[in-house]
Amino acid sequence: MSTDQDPALQPLVDALLVRALGDGGFASHAGGAYAPEATAWAVLALVAAGAGPEQVPAARARLAAGQAADGRVSLDAEHPEAFWVTPLAALAWHGAPRQAAAASRAVGFLLATTGRHWPKAPGAATGHDPALRGWPWIEDTHSFVEPTALALLALRRAGQGAHERAREAARMLLDRQLPRGGWNYGNTTVYGQELRPAAVETGVALAALAGLTTQAEVLRSLAFARAEAARLRTPLSLAWALLGLGAWGERPAAARSWVLESAAAQPRRGAYPTTLLALLLLAAVGDAAVARVLPR
Repeated sequence: MSTDQDPALQPLVDALLVRALGDGGFASHAGGAYAPEATAWAVLALVAAGAGPEQVPAARARLAAGQAADGRVSLDAEHPEAFWVTPLAALAWHGAPRQAAAASRAVGFLLATTGRHWPKAPGAATGHDPALRGWPWIEDTHSFVEPTALALLALRRAGQGAHERAREAARMLLDRQLPRGGWNYGNTTVYGQELRPAAVETGVALAALAGLTTQAEVLRSLAFARAEAARLRTPLSLAWALLGLGAWGERPAAARSWVLESAAAQPRRGAYPTTLLALLLLAAVGDAAVARVLPR
């Protein structure tokens, strides 16, 4: 048995396991090729659910086989500049003795790497402070909310939450928070117009900041996440809204049933990619199980 004796979640586990490849990695879709992002999320979800005892070590090893000498893990070998998978790999390797060196290299890479930043100019069109360093999706570009939040989660999980890079990342995320609450891809206002928040970026930012700032500083963002979780059934947005709320001890009582409702929509929507299945499973297992793989 798996999923900590919760049979209702077994279909999500089974759907993940059929994406496992012979080389140990996971594909984004059934019959697809190895995808490092899918592999990392599959590891995190299976560990949280208490499942996949044979697949998890092999998946961790496959991730390590693709790590570059400087510690980065990229989207694929042809695009080493797309290193945003690195924090996911670091999270997936945490606590695995055989990948301790790989995890250390990944954390070292994150501590030494940032996006492009510059001082805020008087009268700038955008509202955020571009000098505050986070992490980008792609090398040599500006830092964005989601990759910064994922990197912050990885640093905290590795015991580096007090490092100056982590502290600055927390300040960056708070600076990118919208005045009315929530986050989007990475800006706040453009020419004086406040942009709209999104559930994914709000959830991942809340998860990363939990325990690093006060509830008062994110109160409006928590309210936005609560409202979004109650109305959304799309897997990515629902899962991150629930994970963000859970990090602040605000997991809705109906969270599990919402996840199952989202998963049950696949016959008409099509099979979800591995990353979305993994995030749904993480959102369903409960905060105590999530704490096995993400800082809380």
